Amino acid sequence: MRTVTIVGASLSGLYAARELRAQGFDGRLVIVGAENHPPYDRPPLSKDFLTGHTDEPQLALTDDEETTALDAEWLLGVRAQGLDTRARTLHLDDGRTVRADGVVLATGASARRLPGDLLTGVHTLRTLDDARALRTELTAGPRRIVIVGGGFVGAETASSCATLGHTVTVIESSPLPLLPQLGPELAALCATLHGRGGVELLTGTGVAGLLGQGAVTGVALDDGRVLPADVVITGIGATPNTEWLSGSTLAVRDGVLCDEGCVTALPRIVAVGDVARVGGHRAEHWTSATQQPRVAVANLLAGRTVETMRSVPYFWSDQYGTRIQFAGRRQDGDTVRIAEGGLADDGAPAEDGLLAVYERDGRTTAVLAVNRPRPFTRARRELARAGERMASAAL
Repeated sequence: MRTVTIVGASLSGLYAARELRAQGFDGRLVIVGAENHPPYDRPPLSKDFLTGHTDEPQLALTDDEETTALDAEWLLGVRAQGLDTRARTLHLDDGRTVRADGVVLATGASARRLPGDLLTGVHTLRTLDDARALRTELTAGPRRIVIVGGGFVGAETASSCATLGHTVTVIESSPLPLLPQLGPELAALCATLHGRGGVELLTGTGVAGLLGQGAVTGVALDDGRVLPADVVITGIGATPNTEWLSGSTLAVRDGVLCDEGCVTALPRIVAVGDVARVGGHRAEHWTSATQQPRVAVANLLAGRTVETMRSVPYFWSDQYGTRIQFAGRRQDGDTVRIAEGGLADDGAPAEDGLLAVYERDGRTTAVLAVNRPRPFTRARRELARAGERMASAAL
């Protein structure tokens, strides 16, 4: 291959560029990014950046030395508009085209939005520009803030807003926040963190609409209640950025469909990060975005699938001064056992945290830790080793 184009100047796109050079590709490397910013770290956006403890220079994932070493052509502030998969030609929204022998799709995902969210004071939190706008508003004085969605972004943002002294309410349509990820036993634990942090949590109800003319003034709930609001933040998930692939022959279903090696059904095209549905799973986590490129690039350069992903899914969240870490794949029906530590009387983690193990048919399927990083690391490694043993036995 003489030219490889990476579509997406994201975390996974940057890691793919690094892997291409590390694995011996010395040809032309083109990186296309819809944002004007070079690759930056997203997890701090809802935490330290929002509270002012981290500024933009600390978010950067590259420096001048690495940029020079990568020897890539950076096309920033331009969007991919289409992909001719037969000719492997990328069409950009400024009229340019890029012809490539190999393509890495790393276009990520976009925040889902509520109807009527064009009102002033309504925000999502996915990009650096989103975080800039929200941080400016949060530093303008006390606000009544309503956060729609009690997932990780919603919980972390609620924690940051409460730290800044705002009045915060979180709306979650499920009976408990993070219920699909953690199950009822430990999702209840996360619900108590909101109360400890001075945040009101309303569960089992959704949003009927946003109120206001020009600027948001309130949120109407499905159950008839109306919450006054100066700021509304939507954290209801993300949609993979695949719309620009409409009309191509790539298979797309909640992400670009790939095999276990991040390889699409079309030659010399791989996908990584939030946009990739690898082996039936799409993971919007930092760890996946950094691990997938090594395998994807190896397969791209080989021209076929020679390596597969075998890592255990992992994510973490920092909220209300508490670090939550989770590894594995929980399913309904798994039993939960607290192996270390325990719960306080109000259902929140005890002062020394806890380590919980999810089990099914006598084997561990997932582990969760609250403020217990070292025991979690050991449990995560054992979970990975068990997965490797099972994979070897299946061969």
